[in-house]
Amino acid sequence: MKIVIVEDESLAAEKLERYLLKYDTSIKVVHVLTSIRDAVSWFNSKADYDMVFMDIQLTDGLSFEIFNRTKINTPIIFTTAFDEYAIDAFKVNSIDYILKPITFTDVSKAMNKFKSLRKLYANENVLENVAEMMTQNKKKDRFLVRLGNHIHSIKTDEISLFYAEGRTVYLVTKENKKYILDYKLEDLTNVLDRKVFFRVNRTFIINIQSINDVVVYSNSRLKIATHFKSEKEIVVSREKVGAFKTWLEGS
Repeated sequence: MKIVIVEDESLAAEKLERYLLKYDTSIKVVHVLTSIRDAVSWFNSKADYDMVFMDIQLTDGLSFEIFNRTKINTPIIFTTAFDEYAIDAFKVNSIDYILKPITFTDVSKAMNKFKSLRKLYANENVLENVAEMMTQNKKKDRFLVRLGNHIHSIKTDEISLFYAEGRTVYLVTKENKKYILDYKLEDLTNVLDRKVFFRVNRTFIINIQSINDVVVYSNSRLKIATHFKSEKEIVVSREKVGAFKTWLEGS
């Protein structure tokens, strides 16, 4: 198997190559590209490779620019220190998204996923639908948030709810800690487990485990009580009441 690495940090590229060889000694890293410019030039002239590991933040910009200037028809596994680019990653041929620091377990899981999808990639007609398929199936198990100069990783099962205030989206943990999140509510609905989270209205997405009570409200709407203290009542919009009840039943 021939793999291309797009990574501007030499130590990170070397570590990734070690993990790949540890996973399968027959793997050959055919080239390491360190910039958007080099990647565009190389991919425009080469076609003999099976997949790509690609860092998102390169010295000369975001690697998504590469796809505007050349075509890559093989699967891609993105690596990055931040997770705000997950939605953009799955708009191209991405089959996985690994957060740094990368571990051997991360690489192994990604390669196993690649093997399971490899037969699909043999059919170019299927390739066009893989990005959409993976976006629908990929469920995040953690979010990175910033608090001052510090970055925290919050597991999804620790999250009580998400809510929007103007253009700002907040993540609230079950311990009632609140963090600003670099996502739109619309994007969150694509990466959250819909059996666990439900968008009850334009403002709130609720974890089913955080619901303390549901009360019949005016005009047949429903009001949700959680531990979160908010000036805004959490009310299920009228058009979503039926779907909300079905969600609570676990259907």
